[in-house]
Amino acid sequence: MDHARSWVKKYCGPIGSVIDIEPMGRPKNFSRKGVLEKALPVFWRRGFADASLHELEQATGVNKSGLYSEFEDKEDLFVQSLQYYVDDLEKKGLLTAEPLGWNNIERFLKEGPCSMEGQKGCFGVNSMREFAILPPEAVGIITRSRSKLKRLIARNIEVERPRMNAESLAELVLTFFTGLSMEHNLSSSGPSIVRKIDNLMKIVRTL
Repeated sequence: MDHARSWVKKYCGPIGSVIDIEPMGRPKNFSRKGVLEKALPVFWRRGFADASLHELEQATGVNKSGLYSEFEDKEDLFVQSLQYYVDDLEKKGLLTAEPLGWNNIERFLKEGPCSMEGQKGCFGVNSMREFAILPPEAVGIITRSRSKLKRLIARNIEVERPRMNAESLAELVLTFFTGLSMEHNLSSSGPSIVRKIDNLMKIVRTL
């Protein structure tokens, strides 16, 4: 009799009543942000094409079924990792700190390309090498991010009242940033990178 009452209370209670219903599935023991933070270095190091599901499972500590319960597939995980990276870089405010000017641009060039410890270059720039096979959403994220970077760089240049057109100078700086990020993937030493940035800044400040 007690068993019957228990069954009725559990499964036939009125809608909205507080009753003890067992969870239908295993509770999620990971966070979306945690997965993105751990998947990002894999994509950064291996690229979109070569990052295997096995490597992503090992890095995140989440198995395939867990990953696919949170993300549609590997493409979606890559896109969300890329967006997470872009958002995190913007939060650093390297190009929006007051006062605007050349100092912001110099700081961006020195700190922006390698914004995650242990990684080389810029994840967005590195991903450009795979444009032909990247998900369209990823291409869009990178394209919008670079357009925004160019606008922010130009805004910092404008306040310095250069003789040369600010937008043209911004294109020059962004191109340098792209090459610098690629060079980070080589064995270039830190002092060598800094020297090149210092030389560029000496030149653009005179234009």
